[in-house]
Amino acid sequence: MPNKNGSVYGLTVLSPIIDDEAAVPSHDLQIREYLAELPTGEESPFALAPGTHLARLVVMDDVIYVGAPSCEEHLHSKYLVFESNCDGELDHYLAGLAANVPQHLDAIWGHCVGYPGASNPQAFIDYMKACQIETTFYFAAINDKSVPQTLAALQTQRAVADFIASHQGMEPAQLQREFTEFMAVLKTAPLPRAGGMAPRRDIKTGGRNE
Repeated sequence: MPNKNGSVYGLTVLSPIIDDEAAVPSHDLQIREYLAELPTGEESPFALAPGTHLARLVVMDDVIYVGAPSCEEHLHSKYLVFESNCDGELDHYLAGLAANVPQHLDAIWGHCVGYPGASNPQAFIDYMKACQIETTFYFAAINDKSVPQTLAALQTQRAVADFIASHQGMEPAQLQREFTEFMAVLKTAPLPRAGGMAPRRDIKTGGRNE
């Protein structure tokens, strides 16, 4: 169904930006400036909120006329475009954003028409859903696995590749012992943080590989 791909939800929100000639700088420029300084990777507010596979924010000034046979059209407002692929149900995800990063939400969407603030989670959820449009395309790397499952798979993939590279030419008996120990440690290794993989580590010894 639209907006859903198995357990992953595709969210697309278009929020009209306030058009106020008295605002200096303009509201769209204030959003751009804030987004330019927003942390990415593990420190991204959308990585701190649970369930985010990816998130993208863009200020859209207008639609582009690509020539005939299309008709030339223009937007009546500039829009803040928010796209996210996330785990679970939409209300739960939006409530998690409001609970974990309200200051960032207010700093960004505070420049949009009708934004109620994140201090009232239900009003925030209702606002985002009112600005929502249907999602039919997802980021290519997203499958039907949760964020923790995806992080575990990526960690396993990298750890196994490192193990293979560092155990070339080892005698079979020793290799079997090393691999058994490696797998036991891998099963209990903590997951990397969302938003970026942790520095490479030797799963067997716990030592960093630079």
